[in-house]
Amino acid sequence: MIDEKIIELLKREKDYISGEEISSHFKISRQALWKHIQELKDLGYNIAAVPHLGYRLESSPDRLFDFEVKNGLDTKVLGRKILYFDSLNSTMDMAMQLGIKGASEGTMILAEAQNKGRGRLGRIWSSPKYKGLYFSLILRPDLLPAQASILTFMAAISICEAVKEVAGIDAQIKWPNDILVHSKKLGGILTEISAETDKVNFVNIGIGINVNNDKKSLISGATSLREQKKEEVSRLELLQEILRRLEANYLLLAKKGSSIIIDKWRQNNLTLGRRVKVYCQSKHIEGEAVDIDKDGGLLIRKDSGLTQKVMTGDVVHCR
Repeated sequence: MIDEKIIELLKREKDYISGEEISSHFKISRQALWKHIQELKDLGYNIAAVPHLGYRLESSPDRLFDFEVKNGLDTKVLGRKILYFDSLNSTMDMAMQLGIKGASEGTMILAEAQNKGRGRLGRIWSSPKYKGLYFSLILRPDLLPAQASILTFMAAISICEAVKEVAGIDAQIKWPNDILVHSKKLGGILTEISAETDKVNFVNIGIGINVNNDKKSLISGATSLREQKKEEVSRLELLQEILRRLEANYLLLAKKGSSIIIDKWRQNNLTLGRRVKVYCQSKHIEGEAVDIDKDGGLLIRKDSGLTQKVMTGDVVHCR
């Protein structure tokens, strides 16, 4: 706790702060301060120490420590409680466990790396350390179970808005949960729900985004913000902006309903108006993707002229 407060103090001051002033401020000894400074250096903070001048923060590590994420974050619910891990098997697995135990809405499980990160249909999500964003949020929305899929669209919109704001890059959405840049996959969303017949207990939204991955670490068909922008992007800044956008859109959904989220999704999507194949288990449906309905179902006009709704499946853009 003291470490976090020392960093906050050093960030506020642009010049050196004497050890005596810092020690007095936190009511600790000079020797205790020195130990805290060493702990912060071990975490990657570059803190200059000059006799008769004191301490100054030269640079911060590219880490997503919970206190760094909260610093300057003005959300009311999302990200106010953060469980941070240097490495974790899966943020979604932990979110499910915590959701069942009654974790509060907005709780975030955040990992620098995942050993068993996963996407839809049990697919592996590559999660190299300190390169991307890998986190899950626990939500407790006032929705019917059939309406919960709208949260996937809400998350996708929020990611696109944040990427544009922070990196200046136009990302688009491929139904239902892929975030693409120039037709290459930048990120994905996994939504899992715990519900009863007429009540949602909680919904976990898992988000994975390739931020500073270099080309060698990307799988075929994937991209990263670093590859697109030709420079590194602040993971911390992007994460904070995603949380802000998510909360704003979540409140918008609660206040005005799903139609406004669907309208936003239409403006950012890559799927509508294209000929697609949707693979559902052992069969596929082919036709023109004409729209999505209020629950997020994709409406496909087949060559026969009939329109069919699909709620899940893998989409291939034919042209």
